[in-house]
Amino acid sequence: MGAKPYKRTSLRKKRYREHLLRRLLLVGIILAVSAAIFAVSARILHKISEERRLAQEYKKIGQMLEQYFSYLNGRDYEKMYEMLDEKSRSAISMADFQSRNSHIYDGIEADRINIQITDIQDRPENRIVISYDAKMDTVAGEVSYSNMAVFTAGTVKTQPYALSWNDTLIFPELVSGDKIRVSVKEAKRGRILDRNGVVLAGEGTATQVGVVPGKMRADNLADLSSIAEILGISAESIAKKLDAEWVKSDSFVPLKTVEKLTPLEQMSQEPNEKTTLKIQRDAALLQIPGVMLSDVTIRQYPLGAAGSHLIGYIQNVTAEDMENHPGERYTENSRIGRSGIESLYEKELRGQDGYEIAILSADGEKKRVLAKTRKMDGSDVRLTIDYHLQRIVYEAFADDNSCSVALNPYTGEVLALVSTPSFDGNDFVLGMSDELWRSLNENEGKPLYNRFRQKLCPGSTLKPIVSVIGLSTGAFDPDEDFGNEGLRWQKDESWGKYHVTTLHVCSPATMENALITSDNIYFAKAALKIGAGPLQKELDNLGFNQALPFEIATASSQYSNTETIESEIQLADSGYGQGQVLVNPVHLAALYTGFANGGDVLTPRLLYQRDIQPEIWLKEAYQPEHAERIRAALMQVVQSENGTGHGAYRPDIALAAKTGTAEIKQSKEDVDGTELGWLCIFTADPSTENPLLLLSMAEDVKDRGGSGYVVGKVNQILDGWFAPDEIPGTENARQVKNPQPEDEIHNTDQNTSKEQ
Repeated sequence: MGAKPYKRTSLRKKRYREHLLRRLLLVGIILAVSAAIFAVSARILHKISEERRLAQEYKKIGQMLEQYFSYLNGRDYEKMYEMLDEKSRSAISMADFQSRNSHIYDGIEADRINIQITDIQDRPENRIVISYDAKMDTVAGEVSYSNMAVFTAGTVKTQPYALSWNDTLIFPELVSGDKIRVSVKEAKRGRILDRNGVVLAGEGTATQVGVVPGKMRADNLADLSSIAEILGISAESIAKKLDAEWVKSDSFVPLKTVEKLTPLEQMSQEPNEKTTLKIQRDAALLQIPGVMLSDVTIRQYPLGAAGSHLIGYIQNVTAEDMENHPGERYTENSRIGRSGIESLYEKELRGQDGYEIAILSADGEKKRVLAKTRKMDGSDVRLTIDYHLQRIVYEAFADDNSCSVALNPYTGEVLALVSTPSFDGNDFVLGMSDELWRSLNENEGKPLYNRFRQKLCPGSTLKPIVSVIGLSTGAFDPDEDFGNEGLRWQKDESWGKYHVTTLHVCSPATMENALITSDNIYFAKAALKIGAGPLQKELDNLGFNQALPFEIATASSQYSNTETIESEIQLADSGYGQGQVLVNPVHLAALYTGFANGGDVLTPRLLYQRDIQPEIWLKEAYQPEHAERIRAALMQVVQSENGTGHGAYRPDIALAAKTGTAEIKQSKEDVDGTELGWLCIFTADPSTENPLLLLSMAEDVKDRGGSGYVVGKVNQILDGWFAPDEIPGTENARQVKNPQPEDEIHNTDQNTSKEQ
């Protein structure tokens, strides 16, 4: 009985110890596992921290590379150089670094240089390598490549990492001694042609005058002075060209391009003054040791002064041109249309040069082509202009301050646009002397002033327009007799001393008679009957105070210097084209097409189209019966012996016309003002061969016959247009055809290159 309790106690102790051991073992296991987890966690956290640190470091280094290329886009070579490591700086100086980079990047016209980082890796010796893709715009198009940049640690005190630089950072294949060459295939500029394919602007040949220094006399001061005098340039400018760095003893140094003496001129038995001067010029130049004459291709304008206001001219681009045409690949050697059609259709005429950017080895071998674009020759621009008519209009008015607009009245095609006096566009291409430039600017006739783009006082040529407005508004009956007022009239005493005057009395004073005799008093009364408001409204409907739909920008026509006609006297004066009325000649010519086309005013057209159809600008601008009535009256202006345009009468061709003499005064009291003479004349029969509408204006016709002076000049033009075989030098002029197919592709390459 006494042993049983002892056994139970021993058993409980044993179990307790076992339980305790198990618990201790479990705790140990937990502690061991916890320690292991802690160790692993610590390592993981350390790794994460290190990766974060490296990521931050890589990010900063990547940003450094991006900053480098940002500096490159801004061409800040000094800051780029500051990013280089010590080894790179010791290998290349700041000046050489800038020279190498600028010659290449500026030479290829690199722009918008962008990089995309693709990978960053650690390398031995504290080097970090960044892989990236780069692309940039260049003169030859986009250049793209993959490359690597190396940053080294601790080589520059002011920054933890610095860029290890060599030529491969510019392009991967580029090494020291290599060059980048930009080759250019110059696009051929398109021609400007007339309606028959006759060249108005195209390739020509000139003489380039130059010297070879090694063939000149040692004491050449006298020779330089002689050359300068012959060419109209300064001896100092010649000396400066000879002192250029590229000039060697055997170099040909161009001095000036001059008009070439043609073979026909050389063979002439009786040369004219111009030919004689060219012969004497070439002979004098060739007597000077070292002078050479060579042919050079230039832009040439066969019409010369007869077409320069219309065709314009080209010149070398300026810094301002390149600033105004960003991204259009103009270079310092490019030429650009400066005025006229050359400027208006610059984009079509110019074409695109072809470029190739290549890496050349030190011995000149081509290693790789980085980018290449094909050249695209410019397109020909064919105009509605008739070479023959343009020339004879110019010759008729060459000695006047004038302008003329010629249209086909049934298609709206512009056949001639002339402003005189003029200049010769060839002089701008060849290089104008200071003396010639000064003479053009000081000439009282203003030869650089384009009159057909301006707005001018139309005088009586506005009367048909006022007539049709009166008819369309119902302001008066065309058969109503306004009464014979003599040569001087005023509405009432409220006009004070002002009177409307006229040169011819018509009786009865009906619309037709007033147009035939050009009675100012009739049309002053007509304007008062119409009223200022309706007259302004109808003129606005006819294109006043708005841009003309024409390729060449012209001044907008007006009926007042302000927004409205402000007085009765101004209204009366407006009725016969005086007051403050100013009209652009092209606009006025277009309005006259309405009398030839049953009331439809045509759009003036300058670009030629085969089988062209008229384009209506103002549909039913005039009611057909009104247009016909005025057309018949304008025919009487020519046919009637009392008509102011009777001097233009031709028995073989039905013509309609209106003359005009506009007074240009400083004030109403001015008695010394000048006069503009006008004539608008057109073929009244649509079946007429070679139909024509010609509007001409000449300044300063006072005491020269007024509009009659213009009629005489226009007769010369009509003779040359309708009877060319009777005019020397005009035989078959309108039948001249294009000597080359219209769709001919220009294949002549002019290659130039430059190396960086």
